[in-house]
Amino acid sequence: MTRIVTPLLVPAGALLLPAAQPLPTLAQTQPGLWEVSGAPGTKSPVRMCIAEVPSLARFEHRGKSCTAKVLKRAGSLTAFEYSCGSAGFGHSDVEAITPRSLRISTQGISGGLPFNYVLQVRRVADCPKTAAAVARH
Repeated sequence: MTRIVTPLLVPAGALLLPAAQPLPTLAQTQPGLWEVSGAPGTKSPVRMCIAEVPSLARFEHRGKSCTAKVLKRAGSLTAFEYSCGSAGFGHSDVEAITPRSLRISTQGISGGLPFNYVLQVRRVADCPKTAAAVARH
């Protein structure tokens, strides 16, 4: 069974990646409904609305205010390092398998404890329109 969780809508500057330097690894990816497999504490894939695909690089610290920088870009792989103040920090390697499928290897410290896991992430659809989104138009 697949469950849908609260949308992960990240403000434009939340990841603080240089706008002038597009990420070739993620250039063809699009915001939308993404299915995440391998998230800690889940037995089945989780579906999330993702407004900015690079925010998946800090999956462990989603919802936190973080700064990030790109360490390396090589073909289909981009390495990120990020810091979220007292919430922790991390390092993620994002590999674009296709424009709709990513593999994210991530590790770091969250809530004072270490984490290390691999996510399989795939775009499955556009985000569902909510009543609030329709009301704003």
